[in-house]
Amino acid sequence: MARKKTVRDIDVAGKAVLVRVDYNVPFHPGTTDISDDSRIRASLDTVRLLSSHGARIVLCTHIGRPRGRVVESLRVAPVANRLTELLGQLVQTLSDDDGVTASEQISLMHPGDVALLENLRFHPEEESNDAAFAMKLASLANIYVGDAFGTAHRAHASTEGVTRYLPSVAGLLMDKELEMLGQALQEPAHPFVVVLGGAKVADKIGVIENLADRVDAFLIGGGMAAAFLKAQSHEIGASPVDDDELGHARNVQALAADGGFDVIAPTDVIVGDRFDSEAESSVVAASGVPAGWLVMDIGPDTAARFGERIREAGTVVWNGPMGVAEWDAFANGTKIVGQALADCAGTTILGGGSTAEAAYNLGLADRMTHVSTGGGASLEFLEGKDLPGVSALLDA
Repeated sequence: MARKKTVRDIDVAGKAVLVRVDYNVPFHPGTTDISDDSRIRASLDTVRLLSSHGARIVLCTHIGRPRGRVVESLRVAPVANRLTELLGQLVQTLSDDDGVTASEQISLMHPGDVALLENLRFHPEEESNDAAFAMKLASLANIYVGDAFGTAHRAHASTEGVTRYLPSVAGLLMDKELEMLGQALQEPAHPFVVVLGGAKVADKIGVIENLADRVDAFLIGGGMAAAFLKAQSHEIGASPVDDDELGHARNVQALAADGGFDVIAPTDVIVGDRFDSEAESSVVAASGVPAGWLVMDIGPDTAARFGERIREAGTVVWNGPMGVAEWDAFANGTKIVGQALADCAGTTILGGGSTAEAAYNLGLADRMTHVSTGGGASLEFLEGKDLPGVSALLDA
């Protein structure tokens, strides 16, 4: 993918700049208290750079899934309040219910001021990439900055549509995401190890196929490990593996035999007698999962072996927890893998979503080279797919 122009390459002094950020933050249940503000913090370098160069900054984001209607609990006010604290300056929220109000408010902003539009997904036209809505967004500014890597795989009005009407460049977060993930795709230092977890092989098959010609080893954990164990003719108890999943696992093993890379499945696993945080658990050989039990995590021997491969790697990409990491009894594999990445002297890249959450919960995120803010976006990027919200930005 061609390198993209960034906010460093343009003159923004005195101009209104529309910045698509990803402030889809989690809240404590039943409250408007933000439980994790890492996505807000990730955007601050871009906001501060634009502010210091005299731009009038109009941030826009979605929160949750209001499905084209106003949902009071999904308003952006709590995010604006947190931004005000982090930036040390007032961040006002802009109402645009009548299509005029926001324009008037923006015209009264001073250089360096920051404002936040109301939740984009209150408008059904956002997700349908409606041209009129995209034009309305574009009319608010002179320049567009795409800094929401987490939504770059969606062709929405605020990620792709608006770029047809404004000069459009990447923010600093977007640029860093593309640089770090691009390095893993194009010039990884070897040994290049990819750690894959999560529920299904189907969700990761694109990554495996795209990286097969440059990877040295895939380490397989999570629910998807059961498919690889079944492909090795092991009994997997009650772990759900359909024919498609089994077929994917067998295809990957065949690819490894032809491609000269290793696919390392667990040799021991932690099983549970039911899918529950209070389930009875036991460590068993991967070839001896009891009937009726579920594979819930990689076992201690497997975790130690994965850790050795990770610590020796030149580049590690990790996408997907090793087990049901939100439950203590089945979190050990994820903890050991996370610690190994933190100890690795090579480049360590975490691919978004639950993997990033695990790293933050373990207190290890700041010891990784890069923690991606994109879940689905980072996965699609590693699959080699074009991301509409990236392709639409100007090339450097």
